[in-house]
Amino acid sequence: MHDYHKPVMIREAIEGLHVVRGGTYVDATFGGGGHALAILERLGDGRLIAFDQDDDATRNIPEDQRLLFVNHNFRYMKNFLKLHGYIPVDGILADLGVSSHQFDQASRGFSARYDGPLDMRMNKMAKTTAREVLNTYEPDKLAGMFRMYGELRNAAGIASAIVGFREQQALETTGQLAGLLKPMAPRGRENKYLAQVFQAIRIEVNNELEALKELLLQSDKLLKAGGRLVVISYHSLEDRLVKHFMKTGNFEGKAKKNFYGSLLSPFRPVSKLQTAGKAELNTNPRARSAKLRIAEKNPFPNDNEPI
Repeated sequence: MHDYHKPVMIREAIEGLHVVRGGTYVDATFGGGGHALAILERLGDGRLIAFDQDDDATRNIPEDQRLLFVNHNFRYMKNFLKLHGYIPVDGILADLGVSSHQFDQASRGFSARYDGPLDMRMNKMAKTTAREVLNTYEPDKLAGMFRMYGELRNAAGIASAIVGFREQQALETTGQLAGLLKPMAPRGRENKYLAQVFQAIRIEVNNELEALKELLLQSDKLLKAGGRLVVISYHSLEDRLVKHFMKTGNFEGKAKKNFYGSLLSPFRPVSKLQTAGKAELNTNPRARSAKLRIAEKNPFPNDNEPI
C-alpha cells in the first residue's frame, strides 16, 4: 500500500455517514482506502462502491467482495450506480483533499517543494497538463484562473511573469515556476503563496470545481430519504459550494421557499461545520485546513409544511 495520508477527521466523517449494516454506500474519493476500510468495518453484508480516477489508488484495494472499485472520476457516479443497480444509496462520502502520496511524488508535479514536470493530472490518462495550461493560455485567462482559483491579488502580475518567461522558453518544470514566482510572494509567506498558485493550476487542470458541482447535484438524485452526504473540503472555494448546496440546494446560496415560507431544499444540514481537534492537528498537520460538513436528504423537500 502506498504512503497515502491518514484520513482527516475519520471518526467524525464515519459517524456523520451513519453507516447501517446491510446498507449501500459510496466512497467518492478512495485514495489510500482509509475511509473505505472504516465503512466496511461497520457495513455487515452491505455494499460499498468506491471511486478514484488515479491509477495509483488501485494498489490499495482490499480483498473484500462487498467493495466495488470504479477507476473513474466521481462525476460519473450516477452512471455507474445506475449500471450496477445500486440506486438509491444510504450515504455518500467525499474527501476532496490531494493525498500526501500525490504531493510527495515529484513526477506528479503537485507541489512546489519538489522539482518535477508540470503535470498535476489526477487522472494520468487525461490530456490537459499544467504545462499545457501555462504555455498556451492567453494572459487574461491565466490571470482569471489565478484570481478565481488561487484567490491571489496579484493574479495579473503572475500571468504577466509567466507570459514573459514563455516568450523566451517553454515552462517545463515546477522548479522553474516556483523560481519565477517566489520573488513576487509576500515576505515570509512564500510557501503559502506558491501553494495558492499551484492550487489554482491544479483546479484548472482537473476541472475540480465543476466535478464537485456534479457530485453534489447527483447526490440529490442518488440518496434515499434520510441518507447522508458527508464532504471534507480543504479550501474556501470548495467549502462555499458545499455549504450553499447543503443549505439551499443550489450553489449561490439563494433560499427558495414554499407558499408557507418554509425553506425548499433537498437537504438539511445535520451539524455545524466541523474542524479537526488539537490532538489530530498535532499528528496530522494536513488537517489544519479541513472542513467537514454533513447533510441529510429531506424526505419531502418540496413539501416541508403539513397540510
